[in-house]
Amino acid sequence: MTYVPNIQMVDLQKQYQRLSSEIDRKIKECLQSAQFIQGQEVRDFEQELGQYLSSKYTISCGNGTDALMLACMALGLKAGDKVIVPGFTYIASVEILKLLGIEPVYCDVDLQHFMMDVDLLNEAYTADCKALIVVHLYGQSAEMDSILQWANERGLLIIEDNAQAIGAECLIGGNPISAGTIGYIGTTSFFPSKNLGAFGDGGAIFTQDEDLAKSLKMMANHGQSRKYIHDVVGVNSRLDTIQAAILRVKLEHLSEFTNARRAVSDRYDLQLKSIAEIQIPYRISTSTHVFHQYTIRLKDKTARDALQEFLKEKQIPSVVYYPLPVYHQKPYYQDIFLPNTEMLCQQVLSLPIHTEMTEPEIDYICENIKQFFDAGA
Repeated sequence: MTYVPNIQMVDLQKQYQRLSSEIDRKIKECLQSAQFIQGQEVRDFEQELGQYLSSKYTISCGNGTDALMLACMALGLKAGDKVIVPGFTYIASVEILKLLGIEPVYCDVDLQHFMMDVDLLNEAYTADCKALIVVHLYGQSAEMDSILQWANERGLLIIEDNAQAIGAECLIGGNPISAGTIGYIGTTSFFPSKNLGAFGDGGAIFTQDEDLAKSLKMMANHGQSRKYIHDVVGVNSRLDTIQAAILRVKLEHLSEFTNARRAVSDRYDLQLKSIAEIQIPYRISTSTHVFHQYTIRLKDKTARDALQEFLKEKQIPSVVYYPLPVYHQKPYYQDIFLPNTEMLCQQVLSLPIHTEMTEPEIDYICENIKQFFDAGA
């Protein structure tokens, strides 16, 4: 076996090196303009991202967590309201509810695609729920066609947390629609490791509703309708001009990034699908997949942890997204049991995937995984 050193979960250095001439030029233009807050690059980025996703209104903000909080604020959700959220998710989806005094109602997730569906929503739903946050996990959209119908029948507002699936498309009435643009409001994050990542924090909010767009824009800028005139309670959450300039460069390459990630996933699939002890990522038939993560399942925590330790010895990184249900985290604790969520926290393991991965790196990872199981682990 040929040793392949320096494998990264996400290799942002190599990606920057490939795009450095474009990015450096854009940064220099921003420095020369001295428009560091709400410059022209921000407005151009919002327009271009909106066109890419077919979002009528796109409002940038400081980060993905702010985007979720602003979505709840703009929809008029208030302290004491109940909002359904998956038990298997990153903490931001629940954190913002607690910050606003909103009560999270935890929903279990499907064992194959790791997201909520209508059957599981029915188990979580009570008549006093006001909204749900649908988290599109690991790179594909939840089954939004059926979820949308289910929510509309109950008068529930939908917020899409699309931090991990930007560029994925979901079939709605047989038509492909960009994830994050289906519910009342969609959100995303530009954290550096995301498929469309900045060189710092950043986020955006999507809606097709003009009134919501006006509210979101005001709320993200101190509640101002114009300078020094504050019509609503707001926050200070703005995407800075340099980050917008960097994101404009990367947006031009986003489809290329997606294709590169899919090529990595295809090569993983080819080599790992024959290993009986592993479940490779499941693809929902109604969504494309942009592979923010390549997440496998093992039979239990013992097998998962043993494989992770073995890979570490071989200098192969891996990450568990997520090791605890959000309702077991101290500030968000509820005495409940969601069987699928608890099982997945014991079983999932994400392997390296990014736009700069080479075939020898993928092969080295797969060869070592096969070696682990061939040894009778």
